[in-house]
Order: sequence, then structure tokens, then C-alpha cells
Amino acid sequence: MAQLSLFHAQKPPAVFALFLCSGGFMKRLLTLTLFATAATAGAQGNLTFVCGAQADWCQVVANAYKKETGGEAKFLRLSAGESLARLRAEKANPSFDVLFGGTGDVHEAGTKEKLLTFYKPKAWNELYPELRKQVKDAYIPLYTGALGLAVNDTVLKKRNLAAPTDWPDLGDPKYKGLIAMPNPNTSGTAYTMITTLIQIYGEDKAFDLLKKIHNNVPRNGYTRPGSGAAFLAARGEVAVGVTFLHDAVAQNVRGFPVRAVAPKAGTGTEIGGVSLVTDGPNAAAGKQFIDFVLKPETQKLAATVESFQIQSNAKTPVAAASPKLDKIKLIDYDFGKWGDSATRARIISRWTKEVFPLPRR
Repeated sequence: MAQLSLFHAQKPPAVFALFLCSGGFMKRLLTLTLFATAATAGAQGNLTFVCGAQADWCQVVANAYKKETGGEAKFLRLSAGESLARLRAEKANPSFDVLFGGTGDVHEAGTKEKLLTFYKPKAWNELYPELRKQVKDAYIPLYTGALGLAVNDTVLKKRNLAAPTDWPDLGDPKYKGLIAMPNPNTSGTAYTMITTLIQIYGEDKAFDLLKKIHNNVPRNGYTRPGSGAAFLAARGEVAVGVTFLHDAVAQNVRGFPVRAVAPKAGTGTEIGGVSLVTDGPNAAAGKQFIDFVLKPETQKLAATVESFQIQSNAKTPVAAASPKLDKIKLIDYDFGKWGDSATRARIISRWTKEVFPLPRR
């Protein structure tokens, strides 16, 4: 923060000299003015951000930011689709400064719609080159992870069922009532799943599979956040949850009988981002916060609250529990294509019209 200075020359400004010569009232006015100026300077690090990651991760980051900078970082937890809807609604008068976390399609769409502004952070060259290359300056990579399944073997054993190993297995009628997945209208995880299936099988075949999976999803099986499906599987309400693998790992670390399974045919990835909100109320603080969250010391905090994504800074140690992406068959996910606003809207609309209303047989 810049040093506050009353004098820019050897002689006090005329207005300030008038204050000194105008008796008690003017002296009190000067005191109030100085306090107000100091308070404004002290609040320059304050900001509000949308939390597209786990709330406990956002909280520990906000606490660390205050400890290091003195600034308050308040946040609102929203899923990816909700974040984009909120940014669109507030385009003329944003109340947030930063979008922290959430799948890359939201950051891509937000940048193209000028809701978000690309800011090149101080740590840009420390971020994994492959992540920087894939996002193509649309946003700043914050973490990465692979899509997969949270499988509860205890539930499956009680029903004498083998665990699914690939995407088509999720549509097998033997898993009726046992599959949970997030809703793409709110969840970037679900959108990543749908576009992953499209890239593997083609769009029409992917939607045929989604209709079969829908028949196996119970009434409460469509969750608002992506991690919600792993939550349901962990608690035995379903046997399988479609989620990012790090969310399945988190439930396992917490002691629940679930394991992370990567589909054999391949799976998509996310590059979760952090972006500056266009014309946010505290742009300078927003940039300061972005620089802060990309430091290895800050990124290491994620694992302390069981967020096991691979962090974007190459200097950040990978948590021992994090999924080993080099052991997983990953597709060449096209972030630019599937992050396009019109494409995203069309795919979600098709799912909402063709899949979600179908009666379960």
C-alpha cells in the first residue's frame, strides 16, 4: 500500500494552512478528515469474491489473505452455473471483484461476454505451461482435476452388484436408483461430464446415454454442486456419484467408504480458474487477491481442508492424496470450444428439454 502523505512541497498547501488558523472547529474537521482518509487507505485491500470452489477452501484463503494484507475478503459460495448467472445479472453494476474457482467453461464464457477481464498475474510464468497453453489467456488457471466416479462398494456389495468401470455402465438398468450426478443448469461438473461424453461418443450417442443414466437417477439424485454427487455416494444414499475425482478422494479421506474411479474410455478434465470481474468495485484489491492466491504458500492451504485438486503453480507441492493424473486416460478436452457461451447454452438447453423431463421407467 502506498504511503499516505499530506505534504508534497516544503510549504503546506493553502487549504491546509487555513485549517490550522481557523480555531477549534477547523482543527476537529481536519482530524475527522485525516481519520476518514486513513480508513479509506486501510480499506484498499478489501474485496468480495464469488467462491466457485469448496466453501472451506475459500474461508481458509480469506483468513490467510487478511492475516498477510490486513484486507477483508468476503465471499459468496455459488456453483459454476449460478456464478455465471449472477455475473450476467450484475453486469451493469457488479458487486464482486473476483471469481475464485469453478470450471473453466464459466471463466471462458465470462471473458467472452466481457463479464470478466483477463489479468496477467505476477506468478504467470510459474504456472504450469500446459495449463497456460490450454486456457489461451482467457483466464488464469487456479487448479486442475479429472472427472470420474465416486463409488461406494458397501452399497454395491449389499445388492450383489459389481462396480461400474466406464461411462456406458452408468446406463445399465441394474443401477436403477443408484446413480447421482449434478444438474448442468447449476453445475460446471455436470457440463464437463456431458461435453466429455460428446467428445468420446458423439453428441447424439452421448445424449442417448444420458437418457439411460437419467433413468437410474433417483428423485434426489440431481445435485446443485458437483461435489454433491460424491456426498450422496459417501453417505450411501446412492452407490455411484459422477464428480471430479478429487471430490471422491476428499470423501474417502474423511472416512467414508468411497473410492475414486476413472472411466476406462477416458475422461475429461477441468482447469478451474480465477478471474477479475470487469468493472468490479475494488479492482486493485482484486488483483492483489489474485496474486495472493497463486502463491505456493497459499495454494498449499487447499489440501489442509481436503481440497485435493492439482494446484496451478508448479512450485506448489502436490498433496499425497491428490489423484495421479498421469495414471488416468484423459481426453484432449477442447476448453475453447466447450467454453463458448452459445455452445454452452445450447448443450444445457438440450439436456434440460430432452433428458431431465423424461419419466423414470
